[in-house]
Order: sequence, then structure tokens, then C-alpha cells
Amino acid sequence: MIGQVVSHYKILEKLGEGGTGVVYKALDEKLNRVVALKVFHDQPFTNEKQKAFLTTEAQAAAALNHPNIRTIYEIDETDNCLFMSMAFVDGVSLKNKLRDGPLDPETAVSIAYQMADGLETAHRRGIVHRNLNSANILITERGLVKILNFGLASPSAETGAIVQSASINPTDYLSPEQLRNEQVDQRTDIWSWGIAFYEMLTGKLPFKGEPVKDLSEAILNATPPRASEINLEVPVELDRIIARALAKPQPDRYQNIGEALSDLRYTGISRGAAGQTDDFPAKSSQPAIAVLAFEDMSPAKDQEYFCDGIAEEIINDLGQVGGLRVASRTSSFAYKGSREDIRTIGKKLGVRSVLEGSVRRTDNRIRITSQLIDVADGYHLWTEQYDRELEDVFAIQEEIAHSIAQALKIELTDDEKQAIEQVPTFSIEAYDFYLRGRRFFYRHTRKYTHHTIAMFSQAIEKDPRYARAYAGKADCHSYLFWYFGGSAADLEQAEKDSQTALRLDPTLSEAHAARGLALSLSKQFAEAEKEFEKAIGLNSDLFEAYYFYARACFVQGKYEKAKDLYLRASRVNPADYQSPALLAFLYKTMDQEEKMLPVLHKAREKVEQHLALNPDDSRAIYLGADVLIRLGEKQKAMEYVKRLAATERDEPYLLYGVACLYSLIGKPDEAVFYLTKSVEGGFAHRQYLEKDSDFESIREHPGYIRLIRDLKMRE
Repeated sequence: MIGQVVSHYKILEKLGEGGTGVVYKALDEKLNRVVALKVFHDQPFTNEKQKAFLTTEAQAAAALNHPNIRTIYEIDETDNCLFMSMAFVDGVSLKNKLRDGPLDPETAVSIAYQMADGLETAHRRGIVHRNLNSANILITERGLVKILNFGLASPSAETGAIVQSASINPTDYLSPEQLRNEQVDQRTDIWSWGIAFYEMLTGKLPFKGEPVKDLSEAILNATPPRASEINLEVPVELDRIIARALAKPQPDRYQNIGEALSDLRYTGISRGAAGQTDDFPAKSSQPAIAVLAFEDMSPAKDQEYFCDGIAEEIINDLGQVGGLRVASRTSSFAYKGSREDIRTIGKKLGVRSVLEGSVRRTDNRIRITSQLIDVADGYHLWTEQYDRELEDVFAIQEEIAHSIAQALKIELTDDEKQAIEQVPTFSIEAYDFYLRGRRFFYRHTRKYTHHTIAMFSQAIEKDPRYARAYAGKADCHSYLFWYFGGSAADLEQAEKDSQTALRLDPTLSEAHAARGLALSLSKQFAEAEKEFEKAIGLNSDLFEAYYFYARACFVQGKYEKAKDLYLRASRVNPADYQSPALLAFLYKTMDQEEKMLPVLHKAREKVEQHLALNPDDSRAIYLGADVLIRLGEKQKAMEYVKRLAATERDEPYLLYGVACLYSLIGKPDEAVFYLTKSVEGGFAHRQYLEKDSDFESIREHPGYIRLIRDLKMRE
């Protein structure tokens, strides 16, 4: 078929052939881009029901937006030829990579980690691969893993149901339930993931047998030798992970791939991302960037909010690029004003490159200077200066994002280009008010939250179709309700504003996260989870989505899910101090204190780093005190407690924190006193209070019992 045209795809060369079709490298003549084109065999898709099944599968897989999953563009049929176009990935299959023997443990962990990260996103969407094997894993020259062939399970001839057979997945990778022709779920993919992990570490498959009948018998009944017995370089902790992934009864296996990800983190083995080896590393070995706060070079030095906003908008634009990891705003801006070397900052953030810049604004003119720096050697990868009219600010941001992608050799998809080129508002005045609001958005005090609402409201007045302003305003009203004793009217406004944001822009991840937060606070948890999932699907680097999703799961008692979400939050925001602290407290609630100690030390490190740059952050002071108490450093913790109690007398959530601290150090009367003041100030979240392990020491205190009773009566 070389040289032929299928629909608008000109076939260039054959890439490979499998049980369901042939894959070609092809040119999309409409969009002038190279794609991978799969042309399906006539079998097993012989009738409309089977084709409809495949189309449904492919549509679901096409909705997956993750850097470790190959993107599906379209599925169609022309002249009785059924085909699917996908992103072309230049790389080598894991199967071919293993022909030279086993991989070193660090490389194997990096690949296994990225595979699991991609699977987790698919499984959260209810999509199971069912066909995972070494031939379906592609590795680029940069070490980025791509899972191929999601949505290509084979339908049966009569019903269109999935057939699990050796013709679909190599028998070596089939799970016991597939061999028995039983129902499959995400645990089937976990089994295949375990097989691949074992093969990477040993260069061998765990189960052997000829003919196929003997191999099937081995899969069903045999216990393979440990990977560390075959390859002495394999750490024994990886044996445990593989053994659990390959548990034959499904209930004994990892119940979700997030559990395997968590266990991989705790091995402390590098995953190849900027040399990080701690519990909260960068996500993978793919390109990763941090955008630092831009410096204000304006004559009056009064444009800090505008400089911060420019940097944040660039972060948002780069967040649309699937092949790029972007450090969160909170992580990057933690180094605002820092004198540390750029390379040091980049390494701390787990990124390979750092964008820094400056802004000079005079009347209606702006000058933006930016430079992209390689963390490894400190050299400039790209630099540019823009002298434009103020109204061109969005075009400048777009050009910077495109230039960065080009400098990092990332080919943008059409969807990514469209997302980057989307203008958030056509009103410069609205944009200015929005940026003024964002400056105070992260201060997390009642006064600043009200000020932020005022700024966002003025932005909306200037542009009633400004979706981001509505999403930000929704978050502010949720914060008032959750942290600052706001009324039911705040929660109603949060729901209303988040709905408006989604109506204006259904693709805005921040709007879905804002909607999820508002719904979770009104205890509409099922709908909230859907919104959080949508937010993560649209932007897998959105810290707030993971963080507030975790809080919602905690309130419901879904501790395992909350744990995984806190870990994911820490991965997208390595500088965050809240997620490791709350994860440590969660381990206490789960009676997993053996896991709590290393996370407490990590939380202490993050808190101290944050307070060094933000010494007046009350929440960091509170969580730092809590962490110190649990580490047995009560004297230092008490300094934090007194500082907090003296300076924050009217913030309900911080009074709640002071109550937690007094409870932990064995002062029940003081704990009840501050808890009462917190409730009187507006903290009314009984479910959260009852599940908080900090209050174990005062559960029988008459004042605590009275508070719980009063809160129940209010509901």
C-alpha cells in the first residue's frame, strides 16, 4: 500500500503488523503532519455491530490526555477500509529494547513508573487496555514512554463482546482471568504491567512453557523465581511489588495501579527525572519546565501583579502541551526573590529547563524579555525580547509557548496549538483586573479573599464572558465557606459561578476543579468526583484538582484514594508542603504509622523551605507545628503554636489548627477552647472534624461532645 492514499492519508512506509491490522507511517494531507495510520484487517471486524464496538472503544481512548498514552486522532472508514489515525511516535518498542538483555533497575523503574502513570489516568476513566505487552510500549530517545493501542480490543464474531485470547494479547502476558475467559478489569492490566516489569529487570518472562497449554498451566499455577534471584542488581523491594502485581487471585493483586505507584515511590529508586530519588519526585523522564515569576522592570515598580500574571498565563499555556511537564505556579513562585542559582532551583523543582524573564510596562507599551535555561549546564536554550503594544500581550504569551516547545523539540498537536492560541478575554481592562486578583488569590486570608473577589467581579463586569474570572471567583467563595466561616450564600455563589465558567468554556480545567470543590463542600460527592476527574483529564498538572479531590475523599472515608491523590498532588507540585503533611496525618488515621515517619520528615523539609521564603504564612506555621509535634519536637512546636495563637485570632480554620495542636500535645482544655472558637467563627464541617485523628485525645471531653451535638443539630 506504499504510496496509496487512504481518505486524506498518504501511506509512506510500513511500521508493523499485528493481529488486528497493519500500522503505517502516513502523511495527513489536510493538516500536513505525519501520523501513524492503522489499517484494520477485514477480520475480526466483519459487521456493523463489531465496527460500532471498535468505534466506541476508540472514542473512549481518544479522550485520554496523558503524555504516556499515544493520542488517537480519528477512526473512520472509506471504500470498505476501516482505519485509525494516531500520533506518530519516533521510538523503539520495549520488546526490541529487551533483545539486548535486561535493563538496569533505575531505567526499568522509570519505564514501569511511566507505564503505571498512564494506566492510572485510563483506569480512572473506566478504560482498561486488555492488550498490554512489551510490543505495545514505545520508548523515545528522551526516555519518554508511550502506551500504544488503547481501544483496540477485539470483538467476538457474534456479540461484539471482548474476546481474551492469545491472538489478542501474547499468551506470555495473559492474566489468569483471561485464560479462564472470565470478566476482566483494571487488575488485568496490572498483571500485564507486572509481567513487563519482571521482563525488564531480568530479560526473561516469568512464566515458561511449550506448547501454549503448558504455558497456560504455568500462568495459572506456577510461582516464578524472584527477579533478584535472576539479576543480583535488582533490589529486593522490587520483588515484593512484582509479586503483588502477579498475584493470581484478583483480590490479592493491587486493586488499582495507584497503589503500585505509591510502592514504587517508597523504594527510593530514581525514576530518571532530574536525578530525584525522594518520595515526591518529578513525574517522569520526559521534558519538564518551570516558569519563574517574571521581574518587574517598570519605572515605578508597581507592576508586580502584572509580571506574576504573565508568568502564570505562560504556565497555563504550557500546561496544554501533553509532552511537557510544567511545575505548578505554587512551586515555581516559591522561589520568587530567591538568590539561588537557576540550576539549583531547577534541580529542586525536578525540571530540565527553567524560563525566567522580566516585564517593563509603560502606559500602553510593554517589553517582555524571556530566556529558557538548561538546568544541566546553565546555558540558554532560547532567548527573545518583545516590544509591543499592551493589547498584544496574549500574542506574546502564545509566541513564547510555541518557542519553548520548539526549543525543547516538542511537536505540538493541532489541539494543543488551538488551546495555546485561545485568548482568555478580549478586554485588556478585564485582564488587568483578573491579574490584580490573582496576586492576592494565594494569600489565603479572609481580607485578601474578599479583595480577590472584588477584582474578579470587576473583570467580569468588563467582560461578562471571562470564564477564568468566574472560576477564580467560585474558588474564592468556596474558600470563604470552607476556611473562613462563610455562609451558605457563599457556597451557593460558588456553585453558580462555577456553572457559569463551565457554560462559557467547558474545556477549562480550572472551572471543572472549581465546580468539584463547590460540589464537595455541599456534600454532592459523586458529582464532585466527576468534575475533579474532568479537570485532571484536561490538565494532568493541575495541583488544585488533586489536592481538593483528596480532601473530598478523606471526608468520605475513602482513605486509599485520598492517599493516592495526595501523592499525585505532591508530584505535580514538588515544593508543596501541604500534601506531604496531610498525607502523614492520613497515614495516622489509617493506622499505617510505619509509613508516616519518612513522610513527616519530608513535610518538615518542605515547610521549612516554604517559611524561609514566606515567613508570615499562617497555614505553613500551623502545619509545621503539627509536623514537629508528631516528630517529638514539642518545644519548637510550641513556639509555632504561640505565634499562631497570638497573630490569628479571627480565622476559623487557623483556630481549628491551634485546637489540633493543643490536642496533640496533651492540653485538652485549650484544645476544646480553640475548637469552640473555631466553630463559633463559622467552622461547621462536622464530618471532617470527626475523622480528624488530631482530636483522638479529646473525644471524651464534655466540650468536644457538646460541640459535635450542636453541629449535628444545625444540619
